[in-house]
Amino acid sequence: MNKHQVKGMTNRVTGEVKQQVGRLTGDSSLTAKGHAREAKGKLQQGLGDAKEVVRHDERELRERDLERSTRASRR
Repeated sequence: MNKHQVKGMTNRVTGEVKQQVGRLTGDSSLTAKGHAREAKGKLQQGLGDAKEVVRHDERELRERDLERSTRASRR
């Protein structure tokens, strides 16, 4: 898990809490701020997820290249 995923999850939860508090108190401004915070969190989390996919793919490519170079040097 990377920092974007953690920050995204934090913002999503914070946004959900703000929405609930806004609904309970009738504060439409707080509800709207909660929606915005949740959306920000979803975007951050998506960015973090994408970075993890890229890192994973990069790692796999390096390992394959290493295996190929090792096999080639044995010949």
